[in-house]
Amino acid sequence: MRYMLNHPCRHLFAACAAIACLSGPIGAQDIYELGPDDEWSLTHAPDPSSIGAQLAVARKLLAEGRPERAYNLALRWIKRYPAAPELAGAYLIKADALVAMGDLYESLYDYEYIARRYPGSPEFAIALEREYEIAVKFAHGTRRKWLGLRIASAVDEAEELLIRIQERMPGSQLAEQAALSLGDLYFRQRRMELAAEAYAIFIEKYPRSPHRELARRRLIYANIAAFKGPRFDIVGLLEAKAELQQLQAIRPVEAEKIGAAALITRVEESEAVKLLTTAQWYERTGDPIAAEVTLRALVRRFPRSAATARGLAWAPSLLAQLPEGVRAKTPDYALLQRALTSVAADEEVTP
Repeated sequence: MRYMLNHPCRHLFAACAAIACLSGPIGAQDIYELGPDDEWSLTHAPDPSSIGAQLAVARKLLAEGRPERAYNLALRWIKRYPAAPELAGAYLIKADALVAMGDLYESLYDYEYIARRYPGSPEFAIALEREYEIAVKFAHGTRRKWLGLRIASAVDEAEELLIRIQERMPGSQLAEQAALSLGDLYFRQRRMELAAEAYAIFIEKYPRSPHRELARRRLIYANIAAFKGPRFDIVGLLEAKAELQQLQAIRPVEAEKIGAAALITRVEESEAVKLLTTAQWYERTGDPIAAEVTLRALVRRFPRSAATARGLAWAPSLLAQLPEGVRAKTPDYALLQRALTSVAADEEVTP
């Protein structure tokens, strides 16, 4: 420490070193002061019989890697001093000791007690940070103990914790991390509609986050994957397409890297299938005119899609159901089919 002797921030270093632990009042801690000889000396030690000193012993045991003893001391302290101002710190020691012993799920009862009863205390933020760490472990497959064995899934608990953290510390960096982790949890579980919603909320709430582009990419993937077929809502696909087109316009290199063009083609093919399915539904319900109008929109918007090729093959059957006056005003679907077939043949021949 001798390099600090003439350091301009020497007194700041001394002040920081004097704070031995964040989860307890200053009067219950050993306080050291940096002397002119650049040596630390103990200037204050709590009364060993005081309740603060007793709690400091439990904290020290935990720091030394003896969580069982720290837990027992904290538990007895809580029972003995149920109205002490340091109670939140005692619960934090007890919960941290449980984590150190591998009882992650059990520790949540104490962290939750702190979060609900002491929202204005320094321990509040620490408790939520601990809950976030546990939630991430649960979300990635760590199981909670049941009958002494770690066999019970805790994914539901992870989801609930990540939501609570955002509600309790809105706008904080911890809430930002929880929001992204929640989207990732849904994404891994293939709950794509929820994942898309979570990523959209993240992008809206944290527009300057360094993880915003990651969330945007996953939002696109989630919207595409959430599409269940042509009989279902296509809004998510349209949102994904808009995001991809925007990415191509403002970040072409990144768009190429994630294969935006191929993804847009995939989305447009799904749009085309949706139109073809709608046209065929109109036919089945006895409305061939609406079916032909929808088929015409399909050919106009997606002239080279596989769905359009199927639609053109189906067109003669549909046209036969139309009144003569309406059929006379329809496009020449046979000519369009021959043109599409010719284009496809040329593409196969061209290397």
